[in-house]
Amino acid sequence: MFDLPADASAPGDFVTSEAARGPGRIALIGNFLPRLCGIATFTTHVFDALRIAEPRAPVDVYAMVDPGRTYAFPDAVTAAIDQEDRGSYRAAGRRIEASGAAIVWVQHEFGIFGGPAGEYLLDLLDTVSAPVVLTLHTVLEAPNADQRRVLERLIARASLLIVMAERARATLQRVYRAPLARIAVIEHGVPDRAYIDPAAARRCFGMEERKTILTFGLLSPDKGIETMIRAMPGILKRCPEALYRIVGATHPHLVAHEGERHRESLHALARDLGVESHVHWENRFLEEEHLLDRISAADVYVTPYRNPQQITSGTLSYAAALGKPIVSTPYVHATELLAQGRGILVGFDDSEMMADAVATLLVADGLREGLAFRAHAHGRSLTWRRLAERARTRFAAIPASSRQFHAEPASEIEQRHPQTVCVGA
Repeated sequence: MFDLPADASAPGDFVTSEAARGPGRIALIGNFLPRLCGIATFTTHVFDALRIAEPRAPVDVYAMVDPGRTYAFPDAVTAAIDQEDRGSYRAAGRRIEASGAAIVWVQHEFGIFGGPAGEYLLDLLDTVSAPVVLTLHTVLEAPNADQRRVLERLIARASLLIVMAERARATLQRVYRAPLARIAVIEHGVPDRAYIDPAAARRCFGMEERKTILTFGLLSPDKGIETMIRAMPGILKRCPEALYRIVGATHPHLVAHEGERHRESLHALARDLGVESHVHWENRFLEEEHLLDRISAADVYVTPYRNPQQITSGTLSYAAALGKPIVSTPYVHATELLAQGRGILVGFDDSEMMADAVATLLVADGLREGLAFRAHAHGRSLTWRRLAERARTRFAAIPASSRQFHAEPASEIEQRHPQTVCVGA
């Protein structure tokens, strides 16, 4: 059985727009919409929030492009960086340097930068003289040799490291020896949307009137959807009307390697368990407003993820911000976000415990409404605007000595770091 603390949490401290005014031009590096992934959504929201926080401060976007793909980027994108073209990184670095950028803000995730463990990014950063800020969307407890080497060099170059969980801050100190003074915890941003009663939302959006469970996001094996499907028979015994909505396309990388085999296996599991009519699939990447409508219409949100070390989940943050009672496995981000009575944690791959927790929320209106209130109240401190303000405040506090880095000619970089240079790049 699960435990549910009684105390609600108070929203975090807010900063004012005046206090959040940081340096001038920002070079923002990461994936960007219309590329379909969590980092692209995150970077795009950061860009929008920065422009709102300080309209007079220019923000230049340098968008990553994965191999074999092209994107119709908006005018906000100053330049694209070809993931596997080393020269593209150096060209972007020279362009950033020429722009007079005051801050280079990188959204870092293993897999979106080229070379072993994304080492091509170092070429770009060695070309610019401005302070570097790294938002680390993943902090590995047990990195391989290349991951450790590259991340330690990135940490050495960065004036500020932003993570989204306290556990990530502790890991940076313990595993990578990162200085505490250069680490900031700024939680994942969320949309600023009023709470809507789920039944009212379903009526408004023309959805079927049934108690609804929701999971959304790009589909892949580590999402643990099979755990929730296996929980459905137990849930239906206590709430026969229940509907489980699974919203989101299969991850593009998974489709490239195996097509829709994983999704098809989940469909087969639902059929075998006799719950097919209680599982609704939307195999597409929704525009954000439509996605928020789906979240608003859910009575319970579930993240049955299988990776205990996951430090960031945008889907979890969004659900909490819209006031969803949440049942989740205890990965790092969920453990922190759902503390103090903001949600329910169940064991990894434990369908029986998942069924008990979800069914209890579906049939206990008072319990569900209490969790909804706590989650939505906490979400008011996590909006994208608050994230941008907190980030700019930290930028303004970067010591003047961090602004004295001088970019080196490529020939000198190659002599000192031959392992990170490809001849002819």
